[in-house]
Amino acid sequence: MVTRRQEKVARVIKEAVSDAIANHLNDPRIEGLVSVTKVEITGDLRRAEVYISIFGTNEAAQNKTFTAISGARSRIQLLMAGRLSSKFCPVLCLHKDENFKKTLETMRLIDQAVSEMENKDSTLHDTQ
Repeated sequence: MVTRRQEKVARVIKEAVSDAIANHLNDPRIEGLVSVTKVEITGDLRRAEVYISIFGTNEAAQNKTFTAISGARSRIQLLMAGRLSSKFCPVLCLHKDENFKKTLETMRLIDQAVSEMENKDSTLHDTQ
């Protein structure tokens, strides 16, 4: 069960990591829209799993962006430490969040199925 303290620290980490990526990293490899989607923190507040969603032009650009952000993990952690009022600064573990991409693909498949059903219905009505 997640405590209020964990939720509060996770919220601060999410804001700090988002701010660091958007305003403090000047790496030309970072392109597209980068969003911190979720932060999970351990009970002892020493480790934070940070999930990042990247919307880029293609898969290669997204991978390059994630590599650049992962390389700047210690800088992001340093910037985050200034915003936390805690005895320890959690170690960040960055993960690429693929859930949104899967959701978009599911929505595309649903739209495709609906349009195919509508086409079948319209051809049925035209033949009658």
